[in-house]
Amino acid sequence: MAKKNIILKNASWTFSGNVAKSFDSHITKSVPFYNKIHELGLDISDFFLQDNSKVLDIGCSTGSFIKKLEQKNKNKKLKIIAIDTEKQMISYAKKHSTNKANFFCKDYLKFKVQKQNLITSFFTIQFVHPSKRQIFFKKIYNDLLWGGGFLFFEKVRGNDARFNEIMNILYDEFKTKNGISATNILKKTRSLKGIMEPFSSRANYKMLKNAGFDDYMTIFKYLNFQGFLAIK
Repeated sequence: MAKKNIILKNASWTFSGNVAKSFDSHITKSVPFYNKIHELGLDISDFFLQDNSKVLDIGCSTGSFIKKLEQKNKNKKLKIIAIDTEKQMISYAKKHSTNKANFFCKDYLKFKVQKQNLITSFFTIQFVHPSKRQIFFKKIYNDLLWGGGFLFFEKVRGNDARFNEIMNILYDEFKTKNGISATNILKKTRSLKGIMEPFSSRANYKMLKNAGFDDYMTIFKYLNFQGFLAIK
């Protein structure tokens, strides 16, 4: 049976408009082990969340992780906040939430929040402008309670062009196997130029260190996708 191709109509990538309706399907085909990454995030959250714990998800998109977090902690009284800069994403997330979470269409750098037990971010910080990224990490550090966790997943680049070439080829093969045509792979790559700026593993570690974190580690790695956990 032939697989359907994901169509990218616009030359310039955007998360607005009707993207929310197809976002979960698209990212599952575009990010290796996406659902497993959510499962890992849920497992790690157990070490930071008790009754009345506070959770902040930055760049919640359709709220799929938050919905899973709500279901997993249905017997706990959690204070969950989820933010995204796209109104359509927030609207979609609200409709599919179990109503434990509070959703806001906000820029995190302008968003005031109480100190949190856990802050999560799934493939969002790579879209923050490089000039603001260290400020972003510092705010996350400041918004955590002592002993709180910062869990985030990012697309990363290699420290050398040779590694990047290997990873990019293997990643393109992954997307092709998931039904994304070579044409659409190229279109998306072009549309993300100047919008998504992945940093290397070393650069992410350096930003964590500069933000104030002393304890951090890699908890997931596959091709050019990596998960980090930092504890304040």
